[in-house]
Amino acid sequence: MNYTLRPLGDHAVVIQLGSSIQNETHERVKAVTNLFENQRPHWLVEYIPAFTTVTLYYDPMKIIESHQPYQHTLPYKIVCSEIEHALSNMTLGEQEGSRIIDIPVCYGGEFGPDLEEVANHHQLTTEEIISKHANGDYLVYMIGFAPGFPYIGGMSPDIATPRRKSPRLKIPAGSVGIAGEQTGVYPIETPGGWQLIGRTPLKLFKPENDDSPSLLQAGDRIRFKPISFEEYKALEEEQ
Repeated sequence: MNYTLRPLGDHAVVIQLGSSIQNETHERVKAVTNLFENQRPHWLVEYIPAFTTVTLYYDPMKIIESHQPYQHTLPYKIVCSEIEHALSNMTLGEQEGSRIIDIPVCYGGEFGPDLEEVANHHQLTTEEIISKHANGDYLVYMIGFAPGFPYIGGMSPDIATPRRKSPRLKIPAGSVGIAGEQTGVYPIETPGGWQLIGRTPLKLFKPENDDSPSLLQAGDRIRFKPISFEEYKALEEEQ
């Protein structure tokens, strides 16, 4: 497996596993993430998977304490050596099957104020935009920007739309948006510049759930399911 290592400050190492967003690179990211989740080195503080990288944050003092004085060298070099050893013994093999998560979405209206603008941008009807969005082959590549925010690839390029020129200061939790060839769901109220086409009643981020506060994880497969306003309200009450 091809990769490169580079420092990120004096407490982290970035494992570069590819140069573009694609499924093959994602599988490498997933494999490396699983490796360090299942075989956590004593110095590991946190790992952060992204589109093409996995960043490992480490505790330099734990590295220094575990080596004799005459063995002292830069903690970064020690971490790199251990990473290289771990990856040399790793086989990509077949990864665990992805979870499939259904996300109900009420498109348009007050929940999707940009739906008509997206339709006009592509000279399509709003119904065509909804159909194309709901029938994408979606994969969660990473979680970032805000707690539980999924960066989802697999949307049809036919409805790819640039971000808004003027971001909104407040976007309600559950809003479903488009930015370029990606789609995503805002898990909490936050500023943002994505084109909003709908909203889900599902809560994507529950901080009270200590074990898994984020509903979605990298590697999940997503299916968007169009629902009516009445169905939205009924599901919202169940959350």
